[in-house]
Amino acid sequence: MRNVERDARAPTYARIKQAILSRIRAGDLRPGELVPGEQELAAEFGCARATAHRAMRELAEEGVLERRRRAGTRVAPGEGRGAQFRISRVDQEVAARGAEYRYALLERRVAIPPETMRTRLELPVYTDALFIRCLHYANDLPFQMEERWINLLAVPDARTESFWETGPNAWLLRRVPWSEAEQMLYAANADANEAALLGLAERDALFVVERRTRRGPQVVTSVRLKYPGRYYRLPVDIAG
Repeated sequence: MRNVERDARAPTYARIKQAILSRIRAGDLRPGELVPGEQELAAEFGCARATAHRAMRELAEEGVLERRRRAGTRVAPGEGRGAQFRISRVDQEVAARGAEYRYALLERRVAIPPETMRTRLELPVYTDALFIRCLHYANDLPFQMEERWINLLAVPDARTESFWETGPNAWLLRRVPWSEAEQMLYAANADANEAALLGLAERDALFVVERRTRRGPQVVTSVRLKYPGRYYRLPVDIAG
């Protein structure tokens, strides 16, 4: 699989992010250690300082780095008390609430992903991936809308799976054990299409989970999960 750090076709900010992540995984940068500054990264990658700033900011938002004024940017500590977010099956989430689960496939297509998603999946140019949009229901009320891209180089069996009866969340968790996950949580407002599918009014609150999982060096999938904000509760385990 290609190395994003060395692939000039990837956006420069993405190459900087991958370079820092690779150095952390290799142990060259350890928890609590200072990482190169924006000016140094800009010189190394031949880019504007603003590009290096974007890479550092996104890594900080993802919890990989800690940025403190006058103290520099350091690798986030890997020890101590922290929050652990579960990756669970949505049908089990619904059942845990005492509700009846139902699944509906809205869209399934094999296509070349948009540039931003191709970079996120770490795919070579002109490489197909599988896109799935589906709805998960609790007692016939929309509980979650799932928009997922699956890397067919990592999961070739997904190309022939219809996902008509089984959702990709459950299918992947059963068949493709992941070794690493990145997750981002945020609030958003529903657009007209999202509101119609989720039974909301336009501009109603959504709780959004963006997640990317890996199996070894390969990205398996990138998914965006959208919940009606007034219904969702986030399960978190506190590690001490």
